Amino acid sequence: MSRKGKAPIVLGKEAKIFVDKSAVRIEGPKGKLAIDLPAGIYVEQKDDRLMVTRKGDLRQVRANHGTIRSLLANMINGVTKGHKKELKISGVGFRAQVTGNKLILNIGFSHPIEYVIPVDVKVVTPQPTQITIEGVDKCLVGRVAAEIRDFKRPEPYKGKGIMYVDEVIRRKQGKSVTK
Repeated sequence: MSRKGKAPIVLGKEAKIFVDKSAVRIEGPKGKLAIDLPAGIYVEQKDDRLMVTRKGDLRQVRANHGTIRSLLANMINGVTKGHKKELKISGVGFRAQVTGNKLILNIGFSHPIEYVIPVDVKVVTPQPTQITIEGVDKCLVGRVAAEIRDFKRPEPYKGKGIMYVDEVIRRKQGKSVTK
């Protein structure tokens, strides 16, 4: 049995769970999320715990067991506390600003880059060189952060680009002239 899948999920007092045979809906103070359950995976609520069980030992059902449990735990965390990713911009003249539902990035190209922010995500720039992405859905927050980072990945020689706050860039020495 999956080690991750058999661990119960502790529910907070703020989260409301609605379990059907084929879907789970979760509501909380930050928002609502839903997930469809794959065949062979069952979810049941016992008091303040959520248990994920599986029927059978097929390879795909075993793989889905731990995945669904992790997704449900992330959903509960998202609707109660929310998920957050932080990016920093490094480089001379590089900056970002939010106007309406667009993130405008000036990152060394001949034109500014406009990124349309998805509806369920909140993007804030507390400083011109910082971007904070918040939302209920962990996958969507991570995808938005990755898409923004992909506009200008940090390069190894000077470290310029868009990177996660806790990311460490391995620096290269560059050319050295020998005489």
